[in-house]
Amino acid sequence: MRTAYSVETVRTAERELMARLPEGALMRRAAAGLAAACADVLGRVYGSRVLLLVGSGDNGGDALYAGARLARRGAGVSAVLLAPERAHGGGLAALRRAGGRVVGVDGAEALIERADLVLDGIVGIGGKGGLRPEAVPLADAAGRARAAVVAVDLPSGVDADTGEVRGTALRADLTVTFGTHKPGLLVDPAREYAGSVRLVDIGLSLPEEPELEALQHADVARLLPVPAVESDKYRRGVVGIAAGSARYPGAAVLAVAGALRGGAGAVRYVGPAGQAVIARFPETLVSDGGPRRAGRVQAWVVGPGAGDDAGTVAEVLAADVPVLIDADGLRLAEASAVRGRRAPTLMTPHAGEAAALLGVERREVEDGRLAAVRELAGRYGATVLLKGSTTLIASSGGGVVRVNPTGTSWLATAGSGDVLSGLAGSLLAAGLSAVDAASAGAYLHGLAGRFAADGAPMGAHDVAEGIAGAWRDVVRG
Repeated sequence: MRTAYSVETVRTAERELMARLPEGALMRRAAAGLAAACADVLGRVYGSRVLLLVGSGDNGGDALYAGARLARRGAGVSAVLLAPERAHGGGLAALRRAGGRVVGVDGAEALIERADLVLDGIVGIGGKGGLRPEAVPLADAAGRARAAVVAVDLPSGVDADTGEVRGTALRADLTVTFGTHKPGLLVDPAREYAGSVRLVDIGLSLPEEPELEALQHADVARLLPVPAVESDKYRRGVVGIAAGSARYPGAAVLAVAGALRGGAGAVRYVGPAGQAVIARFPETLVSDGGPRRAGRVQAWVVGPGAGDDAGTVAEVLAADVPVLIDADGLRLAEASAVRGRRAPTLMTPHAGEAAALLGVERREVEDGRLAAVRELAGRYGATVLLKGSTTLIASSGGGVVRVNPTGTSWLATAGSGDVLSGLAGSLLAAGLSAVDAASAGAYLHGLAGRFAADGAPMGAHDVAEGIAGAWRDVVRG
């Protein structure tokens, strides 16, 4: 499992470790890992041209010490000091002893154009609000240059705790982070500025509970239901799908497609698209008597393609089993009915739907995804899966937020969310908690989309058909 901790937690752990180490040892430890990563990027260090962009904080010191190591290996290293009077003294002395040089800001853009590697040590993990004006031209020049850009701990200009980017930030090809991931390295929009991320272990002792966690194959494999010898279709769980309308019958078909591949033993469908569902999936148990007369289910999915059928949504919310609410169901569900439920509730909005529920502009959700998912979960007393470039899962009780590491931009296609709803709903019916069903469902869905696309456009039905392959890939490790 990949974990991320807040700036405050990281700084506390660093202070505790520094108290036990000789002065400067922790910075030199971080710089050694940073220099090794830069050497890997360069391939051939001797004769390469490296430019350090150095701010006043510890990140600037890390960059200077790393630059000194590269200079000792034969690289031509130049450092631009954005705050010369506050540059790290020990790092600056080490760079000069190794043969590195300090250059002025005025000629920095030309040096960036000629560099093989630019090391971003402008702002540390405490930076807020984007780059200061004097650093913006350097960030722009680095973005235009052919040089590889390596960020120290995280890209300058992004918010380490929230993933927000308020102003200009420097885009990196590689971010070398120390001790642990920071939330901003896992959450968009900051994540897209980080490039690839390499974690350097510097010996921090961190709390058991992180700020964010991202499941990996082994974590998801432990969650996925496996039928026992004595299992039958009812013991494995039955998921009810209340979806579709005369206008959107395809939403019902796609939700059922996801549900059939999600581990439950049977799928019951209720709604006006019964003929379309049974024609595509004859194993579905179709009912036209409404949710209350559909028969026993262990979880419901409601909302995909529902149109204006508020009655069905209300009927499902009254059921004393876990419920997943998606798409039109999010608009039709009474907030008080959701908050008043005793059984688990999982809501799966995209950014636009989340914005409508919160009464804000969509851009506000996209720019502050972590705050938005936490706010929604607390406001509705539900687990919330916020879909998007970074899919986040938060529970109503606060605590750790999960971030989904799988997926592809090709998943931005009509009906993809309906498949996810059915899949996660099936996992709910199979006995997973709302957080685990959302996490495992998003992980499999993203992996199936990646496999189905393989670099080319695909449709939602391709994602559904790819779930079995994703499941096998996860289980086999």
